[in-house]
Amino acid sequence: MISTQNHAGLPDNKALQRLCKALAVLDAINSPEPEYRYYSYDATWDVGEEFFEMNDGEGDQMLVLFRPEGCVINGYADGLEQPEKSRITRGLPEVFDEFVFGEPVSSIGTTFCLWHTLRYGWQTGPLDNEDDGSEDLLDIFDGNPDTYAEWANEYYLDETEREPIETEAVASIYRHEPLTKALALSINSELDDWTALEVDLQAIGYPYDFS
Repeated sequence: MISTQNHAGLPDNKALQRLCKALAVLDAINSPEPEYRYYSYDATWDVGEEFFEMNDGEGDQMLVLFRPEGCVINGYADGLEQPEKSRITRGLPEVFDEFVFGEPVSSIGTTFCLWHTLRYGWQTGPLDNEDDGSEDLLDIFDGNPDTYAEWANEYYLDETEREPIETEAVASIYRHEPLTKALALSINSELDDWTALEVDLQAIGYPYDFS
């Protein structure tokens, strides 16, 4: 399992960025109503910066900032004690300071933090507590389409008549194949607002062809 104690399974920043975009696309397909989505992505967060968010609506959140220098993950697991932030971020590159110590991260909280640079790969500061919530929150980053399909079938399809989401359809999005109406409908047959989905895809920065 991926965690701050064992982050060897995390993809590098470029691969993680592609995965985060794919997760946001899948959630946009599965949940046309944004307020019910777990995953979202903003390709125009700020100049030279892109932003991914996981929010379960019950207190757990994970924010990821992507910059040319690399990326940083801030995780908050609700109900866990927050460690000393200056300690678990020891060694954090200065380019990530404004994000990690500013808003919205400061208001959300931090139970774990990791960052990736081309030179050093994945790093975190000294860890005093194994129970920081990272094992649960980072699991989605294993790159396995089954992980998302199994989760989404339980979260989005419970008590509905929708057909289960096939792993291969998820894998197509993970591969960043251009989204077509047929592919989107194979994931959520109830989709009908293509204009709204186009807006979402443009915000994410994901290729599509609805012609």
